[in-house]
Amino acid sequence: MTPAARLSAAIEVFSDIETRRRPAADALKDWGLSHRFAGSKDRAAIASLVYDALRRKASAAWIMGEGSARAVLLGVLRLQRGLDLAAIAALCSGERFAPAPLSDEERKRLAEGTLDGAPADVAGDFPEWIEPSLARAFGDDLVPEMQALSIRAPLDIRANTLKAAREEVQDALAHLSPLWTPHSPVGLRIALGEDGRGPALQSEPEFLKGWFEIQDEGSQLAALLTGVKPGEQVVDLCAGAGGKTLALAAQMENKGQIYATDQDTRRLAPIHARLARAGARNVQVRTPRGRADAVADLDGTIDCVLVDAPCTGSGTWRRNPDSKWRLRPGSLEVRLKEQDAVLARAARLVRPGGRIVYVTCSVLPEENDEAVERGLGREGGLRLLEPLEHLPEFASAARRTARGIQMSPRATGTDGFYVAILRRE
Repeated sequence: MTPAARLSAAIEVFSDIETRRRPAADALKDWGLSHRFAGSKDRAAIASLVYDALRRKASAAWIMGEGSARAVLLGVLRLQRGLDLAAIAALCSGERFAPAPLSDEERKRLAEGTLDGAPADVAGDFPEWIEPSLARAFGDDLVPEMQALSIRAPLDIRANTLKAAREEVQDALAHLSPLWTPHSPVGLRIALGEDGRGPALQSEPEFLKGWFEIQDEGSQLAALLTGVKPGEQVVDLCAGAGGKTLALAAQMENKGQIYATDQDTRRLAPIHARLARAGARNVQVRTPRGRADAVADLDGTIDCVLVDAPCTGSGTWRRNPDSKWRLRPGSLEVRLKEQDAVLARAARLVRPGGRIVYVTCSVLPEENDEAVERGLGREGGLRLLEPLEHLPEFASAARRTARGIQMSPRATGTDGFYVAILRRE
């Protein structure tokens, strides 16, 4: 497919997403099934255009003066891809499979349109209804913080120190030119291609041998901030597929015990193969059966409970841009109730003197400081600890909040993770 044909396809897919209000992944999959002539590179290029359009939907529509699929894609070529009027006009030739030629109004908008005077939700590309929450989180930095959350995310990996040091992984992947991540002592960052895709890391021999895991630097830092040590008893209460469980196992050098569980048993399915590949031998997976509590026998005995709480995922919008436009107040309310419940469960697990590490991938205060505040008010005998005790060198980058720290693409170059630490007196 030509670049012009890919642009036409992206407009078609984006229109389907907007019209039917469906997830981007579903719309792209259906398009691929009905256009089997498109190769993998074509599908990747189309997906990249569609996700860029979702990242910059509001601002692209603003400079184009309308929110149609065509207008948004054209605006994204200018805002996100940096193409000038001549380059965009060349793509819109009207020839076979190419979009129709630019109108005079489109030419004017592409040449002269700016975000001057745009409201915060437009300039920052986020739903208008959530602006009060984001303003509480970022204050005067709201727009630049949200603009940083609208760019493409990097590709980060974590060296699995149970099997290889970071330097060994870097040398083994020299053909991909990985660089050390700015903050994590076990992280590497690999450049994306022009289409926004990274290399097929899961086919690399070192991945298959368990030398590294794909993990955002922010997630790596959240695991490091737990301060878990060899020999401790640890519960990963919302373990999911096991990304942070694996990081904890490496920090503990396979000594002590990690109990990994999750209320959604489907999310636990991949963890077993990942543990085997990583060589993590100090992890016991506790899969709930029915309504039974899989870790009821551990109450009051645990040194560290990691609560990687269910949340809106607002801190990952640069990776999942369609989720921000599908977020509704009702779904936020559901998440708040889940966070309260999981914090209460963690409070029963932790021993006197033990700690709870509360983590979200959200930038909304309701899910972060305010959730911790609710937990402190509800559970007696808990007090806040210094969140950066085990990573003091990160203090110059992380944004301090009333109860913890907030990471963000602009401040730390990571996804928008939040971390707070509480101790059982």
